[in-house]
Amino acid sequence: MLPYPVLLNVAGLRCVVVGAGAVAQRKAQSLLSAGAVVTVVAPEATSRLETLAVEGKLQWLGETYQPVHLDGARLVFAATDDPELNQRVAADARSRGALVNVADPPEAGDFAVPATVKRGEICIAVSTGGASPALAKKLREQIESVVGEEYAAMARLLGELRPVIEQQVKQQNKRQRVYEAILNSDVLALLRDGKTDDAQRRCTEIAKEVSAKTVDETA
Repeated sequence: MLPYPVLLNVAGLRCVVVGAGAVAQRKAQSLLSAGAVVTVVAPEATSRLETLAVEGKLQWLGETYQPVHLDGARLVFAATDDPELNQRVAADARSRGALVNVADPPEAGDFAVPATVKRGEICIAVSTGGASPALAKKLREQIESVVGEEYAAMARLLGELRPVIEQQVKQQNKRQRVYEAILNSDVLALLRDGKTDDAQRRCTEIAKEVSAKTVDETA
């Protein structure tokens, strides 16, 4: 059975990471970058996690894991090097209505964390359903080589232009033509060359051209 893909907004949500090694550190840092409220539970932690705790960016409880540590958590990450402990954490999380990710064995969890490529507001996720993390990494690297920072610039530009285009072009199907024309134009190449102002002017020109064309077609 295939997993259900979803991108979660975890900003402000309490997320608990049980374990404080390299794997736990990656989980915690990824959660912090998404705005989560992170608690790490482990008697010892990496120097990076200790630093993040001292800086007040996360809470580190230097204690042996207890089920009460999961109270109020929305997401739980069982990231210790003890599979039996990880499965116990998973059971405790589910009993509290929280979703859990398990590092080992991964099939004991409710969800997997995919390999991701991030370009500004764009997030591309790759998963092999746990079959081969190495393949997921390979696919991610291939995507990284194709999708450059110009795509992040394109997303920002389209986000800025969207209210203007919606004001100028009232019908949704005509707006779709405008967006398709922009994406099939030289705008991306202009952004790749750092010519943001030229790209913005080109988008405005395309919107006017397509809008005028659709008016002529319906006249």
